[in-house]
Amino acid sequence: MVQLPIDPLKPLFIEKLSQHHLVVEAETGSGKSTRLPLWAAESGKVLVIEPRRIACSSLAEFLAAEKSEPIGKSIGYAIRFEAHFDENTDIIFATPGVALRWLSEGQLTKFKTIIIDEFHERRWDTDLLLALLKDSSSNTSNSSQKQRLVITSATIDSQRLTQYLGAEHLKAEGRNFPVTVEHIAVDNRHSPDIRSIENKVFGTIQTYLNNQQALGQNQGDILVFLPGRKEIAQCQSKLKPLSLNFGIDVIPLHASVSDTDRQRALTASEHQRVILATNVAETSLTIPGVTLIIDTGLERRTHQRNGRTVLGLHAISRASAEQRKGRAGRIAAGHCIRLYGSAAPLELITPPELHREELIEPMLAAACCDHRLADLAFIDTLPEKALTQAQERLTSMQAIDDKGLITEHGKRLYPLPIDALFAHLITAMPNKAATEAMVDLAAALSISNKLWQKTNSEEVLEQLAQWEKHHCDAMLLIKLLREPTPDFLTVDADRLQEARQISAQIREALSLPQLDVATSVKRDAWLAAVIKAAPELAFVRREKRRQALGNGYCEVTLGRDSRLSDKAEAAVVFDQFSLPGKGGKQTLNLATCTSPIPLSMLVDLELGEQYHHESKIIDGQCISTTQRIYSGRVIDEQTQSVSDLVTTAMIVEMIQNNQIFPGLATEREHQIEQWNLFLKLGLADPTLCTRNNPADLNLWLNEQIEALGVDSLDDLALFNNDDFIFDGIPEWEQAEFDERFPRKIYIADLHLSAEYAAAGKLVTVVYQSGSRKQDPQRWELPRWQGWRIKYRKASRIIDIR
Repeated sequence: MVQLPIDPLKPLFIEKLSQHHLVVEAETGSGKSTRLPLWAAESGKVLVIEPRRIACSSLAEFLAAEKSEPIGKSIGYAIRFEAHFDENTDIIFATPGVALRWLSEGQLTKFKTIIIDEFHERRWDTDLLLALLKDSSSNTSNSSQKQRLVITSATIDSQRLTQYLGAEHLKAEGRNFPVTVEHIAVDNRHSPDIRSIENKVFGTIQTYLNNQQALGQNQGDILVFLPGRKEIAQCQSKLKPLSLNFGIDVIPLHASVSDTDRQRALTASEHQRVILATNVAETSLTIPGVTLIIDTGLERRTHQRNGRTVLGLHAISRASAEQRKGRAGRIAAGHCIRLYGSAAPLELITPPELHREELIEPMLAAACCDHRLADLAFIDTLPEKALTQAQERLTSMQAIDDKGLITEHGKRLYPLPIDALFAHLITAMPNKAATEAMVDLAAALSISNKLWQKTNSEEVLEQLAQWEKHHCDAMLLIKLLREPTPDFLTVDADRLQEARQISAQIREALSLPQLDVATSVKRDAWLAAVIKAAPELAFVRREKRRQALGNGYCEVTLGRDSRLSDKAEAAVVFDQFSLPGKGGKQTLNLATCTSPIPLSMLVDLELGEQYHHESKIIDGQCISTTQRIYSGRVIDEQTQSVSDLVTTAMIVEMIQNNQIFPGLATEREHQIEQWNLFLKLGLADPTLCTRNNPADLNLWLNEQIEALGVDSLDDLALFNNDDFIFDGIPEWEQAEFDERFPRKIYIADLHLSAEYAAAGKLVTVVYQSGSRKQDPQRWELPRWQGWRIKYRKASRIIDIR
């Protein structure tokens, strides 16, 4: 077996493991991911938690090959859809999601040692798993019976983590070969930049290959770190000429690559390779032959913005930069080229996911393990706002009770390998057909990439409209899972197979028929059931901004891949993709999977609020109109004839709308405004004025109608405007006061109104209409002696002196 830098640590590791939890700090490439499981297995069964599926399978396969054994004998792995182990397997590699489910089912007790590898990534599931295991360990009184925890990483805050666990700290020094670092940014403070990233990568690789060729050298493979699949595809296309000219293999490596590309990336080759990878290659995976790292300094990660989890482009942390550098120097001296400045302002470590994402999934997982998330001790305190939001959502789903404990409904949701909302929708469906439809849609939306690519071809779009006639994204995805793929659609076969596997797994768990005998669903009835279970998924289209839809809580913009017809006025939005706005802009929420519904469905389900809109007298009858409003839009309007008896509110409304007693509301509103100003100026003489409080037009009219005893249309005919007398400013003072404090002012080519702030003795003259461009002059306005005067036109305000 090849000697690795971590090997001298073995005696101390075995000695300390018998009595303590361990925090093992070792540089990338030291061999910790392969050696520690073998050493720990000498004293019992070992579970190794790896953050990514590709690392689980690759590490297990590597160790099994080292022992010349088939996978699953003494070394196996468990990931979604795949399990290669039995009761006699000594070492099992698993993803955190699998480990959390096993913990909720009490299956982790059979492991003597649990290793959480690459903890520095600070995923929510590894943080939660560690908190749960720490709590369980602290409740075991017999030290010799305690399950041992080993936390490993190349770059961690080891002192803080050691203190948190009450563990021993071990450190392995050195690597096989040194790695030199070069920064090629013009300015040493230049931050990582995605602009023209494919050109930068192309130029860097071309220069390197030309130098190699000039020196007659082949110094090994090149590993390029890129933020996502989009950039990998761009670079792959850009590098084609180099592939032809230099005979190199260009290989993509990300979470969704095919098994063929994964094996090409992880297996040594006689040809020089350029491997274009996301963070999946940053930890755990050993890519043989790499001597040059090209680090763009970028990654895509989630963060909270305006109360939503969004996926954004970020500069990596210094810890991640070190991890990337460490991928070289395994077989020979390595070199790391960073496409950013040596003094770029990078964070020290990547913020934990529990601080960057919603806490719905962690809270549900903790509850299924009989713990309240808020009660667990984490390395970093959880944000209160996110805890409250998660509790509200899960309580509304009835997944947890008011005390935060798991319900029977929650127990049914948790094992389903999908988002908690979709799990809730599946279990809330009223019949088998609707349940199957929800299962298939949830499976299609749970994969990491789009199943199909939309085209601009009119011919293809017409064929698509014939194949799926409702312009319904959800039904299209369901049909893709259930039926043979149409020739005219561009479909990702690997992702389609993955979605079908998820569907089959959930169908089996719920004792539903398999896909080939799926039950046909009535679309409208199914969507109505979805809205009943999750009303927040119902959106209405904005009447002016047709690409936008709202639900009263948030707004979404139709994504370019959505097929929602412009004729659709409402939709169920099953899936959103949130992008951070630039600078101070709001988060952009793209609706990526929609299902059109009629507005009448929202009315039938009683969404929104019903309001009295207006009352009118037409041909001697009182006609009342009510509106139902959802997310600021009228979705229904009902008009009915009211009997002879009318309410006070209806009469007041008709007065204010000049339907009856025309001019009364305008006259009395002026008198009331003037009275309120008169009162504030202290001009009211208690011996002469019959009232001493400010007045309100609406309340005053209600009082008058009640006092006059009006309750029918016939009664209204007995009165006129003169019967509604406002007893405010004494009659003999009214004209003089109006002249001193006018509300409307007319000067040359200007119509103005006046607003009075008595407390500060301020008059604001407001432009209403007129062709004059010059501002009003002080001499043109009323005297207003002792008052300050401002002039407002639109958003412009000036002092008039």
